[in-house]
Amino acid sequence: MIPWQKLDETTMPGGGPLTLMQRGTEFSIMSGTIGLMNSRMSGSEEQLAMLSAARVGKRPGARILIGGLGMGFTLRAALSAFGPDSRITVAELVPAVIAWARGPLSPIHGASLDDPRVTIHEGDVRTAIGAGKPFDAILLDVDNGPDGLFRPENDRLYSATGLGNTKAALTPGGHLAVWSAYPDAAFTRRLGQSGMAIEEVRVRERSNGKGARHLIWFATKPGR
Repeated sequence: MIPWQKLDETTMPGGGPLTLMQRGTEFSIMSGTIGLMNSRMSGSEEQLAMLSAARVGKRPGARILIGGLGMGFTLRAALSAFGPDSRITVAELVPAVIAWARGPLSPIHGASLDDPRVTIHEGDVRTAIGAGKPFDAILLDVDNGPDGLFRPENDRLYSATGLGNTKAALTPGGHLAVWSAYPDAAFTRRLGQSGMAIEEVRVRERSNGKGARHLIWFATKPGR
């Protein structure tokens, strides 16, 4: 078996280490011994964008915020699923992740970062939520679930106050979508108390419909 090779390592602001690993044509971004994303497992991140686009529909000039660049699976799916007049902001806190996208991970990202519809916000997604509103959809994939496991400050995103701020940044009928590797009943309750319509969708980890089951919450703001 081909051994894993460490390509680079960085530290998340206010969090722990991030390591970029490669084995043949496979890449992995890890926090310690925990794999955060893998180039062979893109299905649920792609569904995050495609299911959001289906909910936005044909709104002209749709404005989308993606929290977390990662390996770019959600961004590339969003570029395919949203209209040619859409505007997509990607908030990425870790500068090295953006550098990896233009460096060793460029075969995966392709030209997505250079698409004229795309703006990169290098910083906290909470800042991007407040600065760029209103959005028709806010897609969050910055943790393995709705808690700040790797960056405690991210807990604020999923608190009642954080959800209220996100709701305020949505257009009427716009939605928040949160990706998670696991269910979270407490978060479901908080979403339900936000005054938005809640839906939970199970999706598969791999694009071929196999692998672990992940969860996406959709919370839609009243109005149209």
